[in-house]
Amino acid sequence: MSEGVNILVPGDDPPQIADSPQLDRLQSYGDVTLHTTRPSGKAEQIDRARDFQVVINSRGSTTWREPELRALPDLKMITTCSIGTDMIDLAAAKQLGIVVSNQPGRTAPVVAEHMFGLLFSIAKRAAFQTAEIRAHRWTRRMNLGVQGKILGIVGVGNIGAEMARLGQAMGMDVIAWTFHPTAERAQKLGVRFVELDELLEQSDYVSLHVALTDDTHHLIGESQLARMKSEAVLLNGARGAVVDLDALARALDSGHLAGAGLDVFPDEPFEVDHPIKQCEQVVLTPHAADQTPEGVDLLNGGAVDNVIAFLEGKPQNNVAV
Repeated sequence: MSEGVNILVPGDDPPQIADSPQLDRLQSYGDVTLHTTRPSGKAEQIDRARDFQVVINSRGSTTWREPELRALPDLKMITTCSIGTDMIDLAAAKQLGIVVSNQPGRTAPVVAEHMFGLLFSIAKRAAFQTAEIRAHRWTRRMNLGVQGKILGIVGVGNIGAEMARLGQAMGMDVIAWTFHPTAERAQKLGVRFVELDELLEQSDYVSLHVALTDDTHHLIGESQLARMKSEAVLLNGARGAVVDLDALARALDSGHLAGAGLDVFPDEPFEVDHPIKQCEQVVLTPHAADQTPEGVDLLNGGAVDNVIAFLEGKPQNNVAV
């Protein structure tokens, strides 16, 4: 199918794959059209994608729901520059015979490194103390220890597994929760599986790494936050909607939690006013956990790999099944 194929990058903003040498690998397969701005709305998105067979969805802010997919009869394949696929209606894609390829585990070490960085930023009050010094205040706050503390990991896929490894390297006691625990998996990861309530009650640091599904939407809400230790820290490197952000802001404001580190938000870009932005002990990054030069190149290369595999008749990492 590669002859005369039209390949689209619909809204590469902020830049992800623009100017990537990985795109050069597609020259012999078809024509690549790249938009450096986001579509202004669904009508423009559909108009941009019309007559294209392949989409490289470099940014999750461009979503593909059933109406858009049905409006594009020529579309045969979408690949993400990400692990997550919540920006695509997989059921509709399956029904329409559209292959959707993601990149499971490709940047797990990069993402886990970022989340562990957030853990340290909160534990050592780095963002708060920097803001205080810039405001000409010499405010002393007790830091939090890391070594010997309990790290609770919610979701032990590739990123969660890497978080466990980093925690163990730091001398932390790692416990974990998953929907499908097995003794073999626990032994391989070197963790102890516990129930979610037990994890929340025992952990000094809770790190979230589950996919966003109906079962995990607001998995961490008011009642779950209330179970956590008063000096505990919550990290979210999963998806924004896994946490009830309003409830988290209230927990932080009340002093019940020691801090939170968030790389993901319910709506992205997260430009709205929200109480979480006023919380002292919170560190926020703009869904940037995989944004190192190495991480970006890995994701761009993986997206191109997925396109080439599809065009050569051997689709890989297809999640619309």
